[in-house]
Amino acid sequence: MCGIAGAIDLTGKREFPAARLLAMTGAIEHRGPDDEQFHIEPGVALAATRLSIVDLAGGRQPLCNEDGSVWVAQNGEIFEYPELQKELLTRGHTLSTRCDTELWVHLYEDMGRRMFEKTRGQFAVSLWDRKNRSLILGRDRVGICPLHYAEVDGWLIWGSEIKSILASGMIPARADRKGIDLFFNTFCAGTSRTFFEGIKMIPPGHFLEIRDGRVELKQYWDLDFPDAGEERRLDDPTPLIDELEHLMRTAVERRLRGDVPVVSYISGGLDSTVVLGLSSRERGYAVPSFTIGLDRAGPDERSHATESAAALGSRLTTVTLTRRDIIDAYPELIRAAEGPVMDSACACLMRLAGAVHGQGYKVTLTGEGADEALAGYAWFKTQKIRDRLRKKFGNGVPSAIRASVLALMGGDRSRLPDRFPLQGVRTAQQDLQDLLALGRSALYSGDMWRQLGGHNAYEDMGINHPRFTRWAPLNQSLYVGYKVMLAGLLLNAKGDRVAMNSSVEGRYPLLDDDVINFCTTISPDYKLHGYTDKWILRQVAARTLPRQIANRPKTMFRASRSEAFLDRTRPAWVDQLLSREALEATGYFDPAGVARERAWQTRMPRITPRRGIMDLSLTCVVATQLWHHTFLGGGLCDLPAWTPARVRPSDVPTVDVLSSPVDAGCAAPA
Repeated sequence: MCGIAGAIDLTGKREFPAARLLAMTGAIEHRGPDDEQFHIEPGVALAATRLSIVDLAGGRQPLCNEDGSVWVAQNGEIFEYPELQKELLTRGHTLSTRCDTELWVHLYEDMGRRMFEKTRGQFAVSLWDRKNRSLILGRDRVGICPLHYAEVDGWLIWGSEIKSILASGMIPARADRKGIDLFFNTFCAGTSRTFFEGIKMIPPGHFLEIRDGRVELKQYWDLDFPDAGEERRLDDPTPLIDELEHLMRTAVERRLRGDVPVVSYISGGLDSTVVLGLSSRERGYAVPSFTIGLDRAGPDERSHATESAAALGSRLTTVTLTRRDIIDAYPELIRAAEGPVMDSACACLMRLAGAVHGQGYKVTLTGEGADEALAGYAWFKTQKIRDRLRKKFGNGVPSAIRASVLALMGGDRSRLPDRFPLQGVRTAQQDLQDLLALGRSALYSGDMWRQLGGHNAYEDMGINHPRFTRWAPLNQSLYVGYKVMLAGLLLNAKGDRVAMNSSVEGRYPLLDDDVINFCTTISPDYKLHGYTDKWILRQVAARTLPRQIANRPKTMFRASRSEAFLDRTRPAWVDQLLSREALEATGYFDPAGVARERAWQTRMPRITPRRGIMDLSLTCVVATQLWHHTFLGGGLCDLPAWTPARVRPSDVPTVDVLSSPVDAGCAAPA
């Protein structure tokens, strides 16, 4: 992948300063350390930092078509680029490179904005049409590649990371409290709202079209499921298992494409091991693998990963982390993620990407996406139990269980959202989200509640599909998983940000468009069969892996959270961030409430629901304070705050500014 940035004048043809563009790309140099290129003309500027993976010598971008009328910069990959290249050549197009980025300009010539129908992969793209003076900023279907934007002083500016936008010097860093509240409800960032006021993210499956000063957000794709009862079901599911195996093998083959070696993450669980097995079969040799070991810092999967790698003949690299290692990595994690992060496993994956980079690799495969497609998380099973209790006893028993658990938590239940907030539906995730949301009543300051003004975090989730209520309950919950947890956490703070922090591209075979579409069509019973999660994937795995590996139960990879922030070996910056002075400076949290919960946590038995939820909530407090310190001016602790590098006049390269929107041509890419 790469990093992209740029600006368009919404009022006319002002020239965007080259020094400002250089500052924007400099802030995301880690995304593309191999090359840096600009295209500037009156009214628009495009830039890219490149991580060279396809056509190493010839794929410099921004790229253009034959007459220089369409320009493009891309972060990511179109995985079907060999097939698309042949198709475009057959239709008479001239290609100057083998790079997949160039395909955009020719697809746009043929299809206009419908080009997204042909582009399968993971991407964030900026495309400038000089003749029509229109700009398209688009993002892949499920949100693997990020793209942020902001409007200021008659400009729309964009960047792969928020740091790029802040580095422009045009947008001050201010907190969006509604973004913080979404984090305290769902564990993650939103898909359009960020933690920064005035800075938005283009949602997955959407693009911005900017023309004549108008900015329009348009959706080109959304996940869909059959109506309940109309899903694919066979008396003998073997043909469906065959189909999934074929689709997964094709998805893996596509993601092995490129001009650099590819490695694989492996956790010891089912998903990543299947990906490693299929990629090794496709390659004809065992692909190298990388895993994490936790030394008294959470469930340790080293033995499972070692067994799986040995069974496939893969050379395994293990990165072992202690509880203190994870906490010491948090300041870097927050800088990379550009927001608070509750899931400390993200810090582990950041260190794992560092090991991949340290061995000279740029691309790694991962098993992310199976749990969203095929019901891999525990809450899908609890939803099934809840639904069975409701069918047998009515709403009374599930409601009584919920009330009892909430009573153990304490807190102000009036702060909870509606019980059925998503088009009258209660999904599997909401039981846990309600507990996390209840924890806010012990921690938020009065000023935080006042500034939220009754805002409901569920309004930011983007759950507005017109057919949502017609799907099976499991599929409704899977849809929410794709929209919220996958896009907001797993592909963001746990995916793109921590991998690209070390100039590593993550690729996701189980998020292949054809694999996703297949999984949406099949019966929920093939996903959660009884209480066996990912049933159909396990049947595919049994054809590639030893049965004891294919049948391993799901283990959520997690690392220590508030225990490490509370024990006696915690770093000094934790106490500084949680001091009364620091908490009053940010204004989000009640100092007395935070102190009370910290003291209570050290005395409370570990197995109680309140202990578990406040473990998450206090981690969120530390992470939010650390984010504020890092990006909103520092002053809360002894750690350094983030500031963009200064651009000196001598650093600014000579840039050819095109003056004629009609006659200027496109130089052949180097």
